[in-house]
Amino acid sequence: MFKYVFGLIMLGFVTTASARVEIDGSSTVYPIMEAVAEEFINSSESNTTTQVTVGVSGTGGGFKRFCRGEIDIANASREIKQEEIETCAENGIEFETILIGYDALSVIVSEDNTFVDVLTVDELKRMWETSAQQKITSWKQIRDTFPDVPLKLAGPGTDSGTFDYWTEVIVGEAKASRADYQASEDDNITVRFVSRDQYALGYLGLAYYLENEGAVRAVGIDAGKGVVYPSVETARDGSYWPLTRPLYIYVEKTALAENPDVKAFVEFFRKEGNALVEEVGFVGVE
Repeated sequence: MFKYVFGLIMLGFVTTASARVEIDGSSTVYPIMEAVAEEFINSSESNTTTQVTVGVSGTGGGFKRFCRGEIDIANASREIKQEEIETCAENGIEFETILIGYDALSVIVSEDNTFVDVLTVDELKRMWETSAQQKITSWKQIRDTFPDVPLKLAGPGTDSGTFDYWTEVIVGEAKASRADYQASEDDNITVRFVSRDQYALGYLGLAYYLENEGAVRAVGIDAGKGVVYPSVETARDGSYWPLTRPLYIYVEKTALAENPDVKAFVEFFRKEGNALVEEVGFVGVE
């Protein structure tokens, strides 16, 4: 599996302003694009003047830049929203949508946690809904058999597509969430927060969980059809419901038509991307 760090990756060498591919967006899709960018730079499809820049500002942040014409490709862990489509149209931005794979949102606790193995969707909702803020503060409030110890939460910030998807399927309304939790667009911060506190819980993409097995462990989810754990297999067969979701990239059509570096990168992704999606720890498109 590829090792990756949160932040900005710049690969290759640039000698002209046009020899670049600008990418930003989802932290979930970031490790995929990091792997693809590295392979592309080292492949015969690239050349020594190509630079690939991959940023991580969250799905919403990526779409903001994309619709302003600042980047060539937006990474997304949700579909583009209507208001974002309208902003792109106002700025003359046309795009192509490419489904690149599937993710299984993973609920994690510390390896030191001795009492949480399975949670129901209803219990997760009770933790995360807006009415829980400053009120649901103990694990015992979630289940009587849990100890009366502090409930500490971590997860993506509000610009994240992961946040949007989670609130929609768990809370029942997109962007409806308690605000008193450790919020960050950097999933590695969520991992560190949870791994260091036996009473903490967080949620993030499957690849980040798989990369950090041993420091954190995944909780089984019961949505009424039995307990299922996040994995490539349960995401592929659809049994990890409702936390399996699609991943996308959005490509600016003018850049695709007029920038040979963007065209070469997208063609490389179409050819090699599926294998790299799976190597990083997600589910490829069959």
